[in-house]
Amino acid sequence: MARPTMAQDIERRLKELILERRLAPGDALPTESELMELFGAGRVSVREALKALQAVNVVEIRRGFGTFVGSLSLSPFAEGLAFRAAVRHRQGEPGLFELMKVREALEAGLVGAVTAGIPGEDLDVLRGLVAKMEGEARDHGRVARSTDRAFHLALYASLDNYLLSEVLDAFWAAMDRVREDLDDGHQDPVATCAQHREIVAAVAAADGERAARAMRTHFDGIRTRLEPSPVRWPGAPARPRARWRGLTAPASPR
Repeated sequence: MARPTMAQDIERRLKELILERRLAPGDALPTESELMELFGAGRVSVREALKALQAVNVVEIRRGFGTFVGSLSLSPFAEGLAFRAAVRHRQGEPGLFELMKVREALEAGLVGAVTAGIPGEDLDVLRGLVAKMEGEARDHGRVARSTDRAFHLALYASLDNYLLSEVLDAFWAAMDRVREDLDDGHQDPVATCAQHREIVAAVAAADGERAARAMRTHFDGIRTRLEPSPVRWPGAPARPRARWRGLTAPASPR
């Protein structure tokens, strides 16, 4: 295993400093000169470490003001997850299918917790989104992805779980990256609306088992659309092939 560089060691020590001093997002960090003295490092290594930590939202560099603890947002993680899934999808591998399975496990497992005490105003938001879906289905013959996305994010708002929101959003980001390859023309908008309406009804009835069952039913169609099909080409090992149009050729054997 390669030894960490000076900059990588500074990254580690700076994160430890944030923890030791119990600093929160927005709190000021030592100046560049102070970090050089504190860590016995040169300016180049300190700047390299700060830039690396800024890229993952651990620190925020404000030119002319100093360096502060960053937002600690998981958006870089979500972006990386989405990009990985999109790249694998473009290679004919089941990247989106795997990400969808993670999302299904999260949603089906957590929707029961929502039923335990969802505020009335959240139910109103969900019902409003279902009504919007029904209007879209009636007027355009399909449910807009943005409305579907808003529904699933609003569903878990009462859990006040920022991590959940960002991980779920990674699924949508991955789908958006390859949306030109996706053929949603076969979407059944009536079924989509009915599935979301049933989820809301189960949540409103505080029936956790019914809500989880409704969520799994909702994912049945998505799973069918994304599930890879095993194929065998002459002289090549069996490899998964994506069902999406534009991805009918298998990836080269590794």
